[in-house]
Amino acid sequence: MRRPHLPAWLPLDPYILALLGTGGLAALFPARGAAATVAGGASTAAVALLFFLYGARLSTREALDGLRHWRLHLTVFASTFLLFPLLGLAAGGLVPGVLTQPLYSGLLFLCLVPSTIQSSVAFTSIARGNVPAAICAGSFSSLAGILLTPLLAAALLGNGAGGFSLDSLFKIVLQLLLPFLLGQFLRPWVGGFLVRNRSVLGYVDRGSILLVVYAAFSVGMVAGIWHQVSIARLGALMAVEAVLLAVMLLVTWYGAKRLGFGRADRIVIQFAGSKKSLAAGLPMASVLFGPQASLAVLPLMLFHQMQLMVCAVLARRRAADPVDPEPAADRVAEVSPASQQPTGQAR
Repeated sequence: MRRPHLPAWLPLDPYILALLGTGGLAALFPARGAAATVAGGASTAAVALLFFLYGARLSTREALDGLRHWRLHLTVFASTFLLFPLLGLAAGGLVPGVLTQPLYSGLLFLCLVPSTIQSSVAFTSIARGNVPAAICAGSFSSLAGILLTPLLAAALLGNGAGGFSLDSLFKIVLQLLLPFLLGQFLRPWVGGFLVRNRSVLGYVDRGSILLVVYAAFSVGMVAGIWHQVSIARLGALMAVEAVLLAVMLLVTWYGAKRLGFGRADRIVIQFAGSKKSLAAGLPMASVLFGPQASLAVLPLMLFHQMQLMVCAVLARRRAADPVDPEPAADRVAEVSPASQQPTGQAR
């Protein structure tokens, strides 16, 4: 399987260009009326299919192996759902001088979103890290986020995220958790197909995100909320997110070293603990923010593009590092070679 990379002649990954193009398409030709209903339904179905494939991708053996590596997963969990939200709350001091309140709400929301699965696995593989642990860490984070992200959004964002309700939780569970569990149940029948056609998950992953981005940006264009964001504010937001990403990359790498993890596990903690999932965040924002979702996910989209570009470079640098012998306690039990191949670059 071809690994994600940045061509030497191109400063942006082709998929990032596709995301930007999708946003531009929604700006020029936003979906309205019946077309908006069709676009929304298609994006919902695509995300559900993606999480179904995530469930079918994770084998029972990988999950059990991952459970034995609980210290690593607890560290990734703390980075994703404790350290990130604390940094997001600290950024509240930048309102209104640097960030507007709507942009800050979106920034805080991105700090509450779970980690990625596919890109964490892909970059961990490139950097010669612990791939089985990355598979489990991303999967566990995504499952935990289905419940924790709405709860944290209700506690920290309050009415800005529509408040917490059983209806919103039910919609998120129906779109994300139920397909994942169905994929696990049907894995004996579809798992072999995914092993033989590893590119399928990558295509569905990218396609689902493009659909959700188009639907969300179309709503924003129709509602006219993009006029609330100036170029200067966007620049300030990107600078804040660059600092946020740099802090998380440094803390996860050197913090994992202080906790006694070996190189392979530190790579997992850095890549899984510093990322945020666009695939999970976009549908959650659509449920929690309603018509304001397109503005709320803008910080997440910018952070997503930034993390991919930075981590692509970082993964190649990690791959060039000398590999020290790892303590046996720092390794997850080996899984089949097929399960260690990244299936695409996910968000």
